[in-house]
Amino acid sequence: MQVTTKNLGASRRQVLALAPLLLGTHALGNAQELSAMEKIKARGVLKVAIYKDNAPYSGGPVADIQGVDVALAKALATQLQLQLALLPFDAGENMNDDLRNMVWKGHYLGYGPADVMIHVPVDRYLMNENKQVLIFGAYVREHLVVLHSPTKLPRVENPEDLQGKTIAVEKGSGAASALMGYRGGLLRDKISIFKDGVDAAKAVITGQFDAAYVSRAQAEAAVHAASGQGRWVLSSVALPGVMPAGWPLGLAVKADNKELATALDAALNALRQNGELLKIYQSHGLTLAAP
Repeated sequence: MQVTTKNLGASRRQVLALAPLLLGTHALGNAQELSAMEKIKARGVLKVAIYKDNAPYSGGPVADIQGVDVALAKALATQLQLQLALLPFDAGENMNDDLRNMVWKGHYLGYGPADVMIHVPVDRYLMNENKQVLIFGAYVREHLVVLHSPTKLPRVENPEDLQGKTIAVEKGSGAASALMGYRGGLLRDKISIFKDGVDAAKAVITGQFDAAYVSRAQAEAAVHAASGQGRWVLSSVALPGVMPAGWPLGLAVKADNKELATALDAALNALRQNGELLKIYQSHGLTLAAP
C-alpha cells in the first residue's frame, strides 16, 4: 500500500474520532474494578493463614487442623457471612518472613498470600519493620509460665528456685533461649528440649519432669488434656529478655486493605460482646487474658 499524506491525515482523523470512545471504555473498566474487599465478597470465601504445629492454637494433621485460632477463623468468617478457607503454613525464620509470605507478597513456592493472618504479635516494633501490613485486633494476651506440681516444687518465684530441677522447654522458643542463657547457663544441664510446648508441659503432668517453662496456653492445654487430674501451679518468673507483661496476639492484613481490617475488627468485637470468643477459649481449657 502506498502511504500518502492524505492517508496519514485520514488515519489521524479516525484516531481522534475514536479517542473519546477509547477513553470512555478505559474509564468504564476502571470504574468496574473491584476493591480487595469487594473481591473477597464476590468470591464468598475468607482465606485465613494459620500456623502449623502451634497447638493449642492450631495443630494436628493439616487436613484436620484444630485449635483456638482455627475456631476463631471460623467465627470471624461466619460474622462476615463468608465461607472459610484455611492456609496452614510452616513458620519461617522470623515473623517478618511469615508476614511477607502469608500477608502481603506470597511464598516463592507459590502459596499465599491469605486475606488475613491470625496469631500475629501486636507489637509496635514489628509494625514499623513491616509497613506493607496492617497489624490490629488484639484478641488475647499470652504469657510465659512455669508449670509445676506444688508437691514436687512448692514455689517458683525466681529462676534460682529451679536449680537442680529437671525442666522441659519447647525447641526454638524464646522461653528456651532465656532459660538456657540465664546466669551463664546456671540451669542448662537440667533442661530438655521438646518439639512441642504442649508435650513439654505434659511431661510434667506425667511426672517425668519437675517443671516446664512454656506459654500459658500450652500449660493449660496440657492440664485440660489430662482432665485436670492432680494439682498444678502456673508461676511467673522474671528473666532477662522476657516480657513480664506478656504479649498481645492479633491479626494482620495488607496495609492497603483497611476495609477488610475494619470489617474484621468489628467482627472480633461482636465475638467478644456476645461471649463467643470466651466460649472458644473455655472449650479448649484456656484462659482468655485481656490483651
